[in-house]
Amino acid sequence: MFIENINSPEDVKKLNLKEKNILAEELRKMIIDTVSENGGHLASNLGTVELTIALHSCFDMPKDKIVWDVGHQTYAHKILTGRRKKFNTLRKMGGIAGFPRTSESEYDSFDTGHSSTSISVALGFARARDILKKDNKVVAVIGDGALTGGMALEALNDAGISKTNLIVILNDNEMSISKNTGGLSMFLAKLRTKKLYIHSNVTVKNFVRKIPLIGDAIVNFVIKFKNSIKQFIIPKMYLENIGFKYLGPVDGHDIKALEDIFNVSKRLDGPVLIHVITKKGKGYKLAEENPDKYHSTSPFDIETGEKKVKGKKDYSKAMGEILVKLAEKDERIVAVTAAMQDGTGLTEFAQKFPERFFDVEIAEQHAIGMVAGMAKEGIKPVLPIYSSFLQRGYDQLVHDVAMQELPVVICVDRAGIVGNDGETHQGILDLSFLNTIPKMNIMAPKNFEELELMMEFAIKLDKPIAIRYPRGGEGSYKFKKSKRIKLGKAEVIRKGKDVTILAIGKMVSYAMEVAKNLRKEEIDAEVINARFLKPLDVDTIKTSVDKTKKLVTIEDNIINCGLASCVKNIINNEEVLSIAYPEEFIKHGSISEIEEKYGLDVESITRKVEKFLEKDDAK
Repeated sequence: MFIENINSPEDVKKLNLKEKNILAEELRKMIIDTVSENGGHLASNLGTVELTIALHSCFDMPKDKIVWDVGHQTYAHKILTGRRKKFNTLRKMGGIAGFPRTSESEYDSFDTGHSSTSISVALGFARARDILKKDNKVVAVIGDGALTGGMALEALNDAGISKTNLIVILNDNEMSISKNTGGLSMFLAKLRTKKLYIHSNVTVKNFVRKIPLIGDAIVNFVIKFKNSIKQFIIPKMYLENIGFKYLGPVDGHDIKALEDIFNVSKRLDGPVLIHVITKKGKGYKLAEENPDKYHSTSPFDIETGEKKVKGKKDYSKAMGEILVKLAEKDERIVAVTAAMQDGTGLTEFAQKFPERFFDVEIAEQHAIGMVAGMAKEGIKPVLPIYSSFLQRGYDQLVHDVAMQELPVVICVDRAGIVGNDGETHQGILDLSFLNTIPKMNIMAPKNFEELELMMEFAIKLDKPIAIRYPRGGEGSYKFKKSKRIKLGKAEVIRKGKDVTILAIGKMVSYAMEVAKNLRKEEIDAEVINARFLKPLDVDTIKTSVDKTKKLVTIEDNIINCGLASCVKNIINNEEVLSIAYPEEFIKHGSISEIEEKYGLDVESITRKVEKFLEKDDAK
């Protein structure tokens, strides 16, 4: 096996073409074997194997810089850059990350995890190189899905006029997570079928010219009109018009063709864009046929593709089902996604209400601005979006939604710890940054039943509101039937006299388990489900604390600007124990491992509360 002798890119350079093609198949097998055990991003990594081999054959890393957009397609890169022996630890706590991490290897030139950033960063590298009078190459690898992001287009515009040496590789596989839609996807499709386009164009032109008297005039008018918009029809012309030298398309699974075009690009001055066509899931039939299903997957059986642990109903699916029921009763309800139809539970909605479903691609800022416009006209838009991706639309939340108090419902999916994707994907900032926005209402359900009540409430509220919920399913505690939702009203779900435990969202289930543990120590805890972070139910909290004299807050968010901060504004700090994540970026590991490490599992919270009460009693 050639892969066993690959410990650095220099070893790749020593292989001939036949050996590199064998290496490609060995890489695919290692990736499939590892992801089937650990979970991870499969389809995107299988699609970039030959591309990665060619990059390491033609460029001299780490001197040359490669910036991988998103970075979820870098498994082959990690194996070829000295991490082969550790690859079985992929995405495990203490193991190698599923995304590029500069702390992990000198071959990872920049930390990435979100979409559409690579061209901006690479241009920064290139301009810094020029200032420092270095001579290294800089390459950005970006997918066609990521190219729909506004930041990528802004970077292309700037890079085009920069005249600096920069290579952008467009990895075109016709997919982001859900299948690509929209204008840029159509751009690339037309370029892929350019010969057919040209043939059809000539046929139609000849037919129209035969129309008596007016045929030539029509053709001449159309030619003038077409020339004025042609750069928006054929990407090659558009890219060259803004300053790029365009190369391609080239088969992204032909190592020789890739190496040839990369070597040409190295000799050109100024910005270059190389259009590479790849197949997502290449080499694993199930992933080729279902690339969205295998974009990110939990451990699975290689032969059948079946998940090793059967998935239970999760919050995303529950939200989608609830939204369908609500939309059946109200024709003004629409659903919007930023390329995450399946991930956010909107597949059924899209099938039942195609005219009320909008996939705007990887464009979170645009999505929020668009739903603001819809809300202004009386539509009831619902935008489910991952917590860590919502960060990208902060200005639109402030300027377009909250400032005008528009009735937009933001469903903050994957709130709290998400686990193995690591620091770029953990959703532990949303309570904090949403809380800083005036006029923004913030809720979090304790279970699926309360999520349904909150969705019904939010649709009727006629104000901007965010509903945050975690990755995965309900907690282990079985609650009694939830009470009706009232704006800014908490729910006392367990009466007690010794300590008040105030929790929000997922952590309410933990609070009830903690109360059960405390009862064994003859500590009688009162548990309050905050329901709302904003507006916070100050009266209910104060009434409880007046009785118990002690308060514990629990949240799956960073310690600052969330529940703990809100409570400390109304309660004496000495009487409060705040349990939350520290102000740091939390690395990858399973959700349970991370909760235990940071003291947010039930047993750790119980011990913290007991210690807090002992300290208070000793005064």
